[in-house]
Amino acid sequence: MSSPLTRFQDAFIDALYAEPGTATASALAAQPAFSIYRNTVFKACVDALAANYPSVAVLVGPAWMRGAALEYVRAHPPASASLLAYGHAFPAFLAGLETAAGLPYLADVARLDLAWNHAHGAPDQGVLQAGDLGAMAPAGLGEVRLRPQPGATWMWFPEMPVYTIWSASREQRAPAPDLAWRPEGILLLPRDKVVRWQPLGAGACAFLDGCAAGATLAQCCERALLADSSLDIGLTLAELINAGVFCGITE
Repeated sequence: MSSPLTRFQDAFIDALYAEPGTATASALAAQPAFSIYRNTVFKACVDALAANYPSVAVLVGPAWMRGAALEYVRAHPPASASLLAYGHAFPAFLAGLETAAGLPYLADVARLDLAWNHAHGAPDQGVLQAGDLGAMAPAGLGEVRLRPQPGATWMWFPEMPVYTIWSASREQRAPAPDLAWRPEGILLLPRDKVVRWQPLGAGACAFLDGCAAGATLAQCCERALLADSSLDIGLTLAELINAGVFCGITE
């Protein structure tokens, strides 16, 4: 059986995030101090979402972002006092938001902002060098497993130029008016607390998907060629190693 204090706390939280004017909010909302507190909490959450999803904010503008953020806060109240990582469900929320239907790329742009945040907070680890593979016996290379960096993130967008839209917004640039509507991929990689990004093809994304799943090098190559039959596997592997994507090998 809940105590009076627990019931009060539950009612307080319910009223805090309820829609204004509803029965849930009415009793406490009439108190001036409560209204001030609620406005402060909501502003902090909205500001945190704008900070954690800057590319989305650039694309939609402050007024739209604030409206969407307020809806999100009511549906997904913060679970802790710290808002540094607030908004993990924001991409999925945008995907189902009716007012975002005219921006089909917006949820994926939000996913990339979230991926950037993940990469930025990931610990630095050692980097696999080309010589580490070269020192191995050729007969056993196909059975090794490459481990991607913990902060490395890659995504393939088969229908939209999400990489171009996101990178332009991230750099405070407007996408070109004649932007080609084509599939694109991206690799985000942290190094020394700086997150770098670059375009990535379908084959390379499939290769890294295999690595993340624990597949052998031979199996990863098969995945990559299924995604892009014209892929130069040797060149792709060399480029990924030189970029510092991998942190080690499992034999």
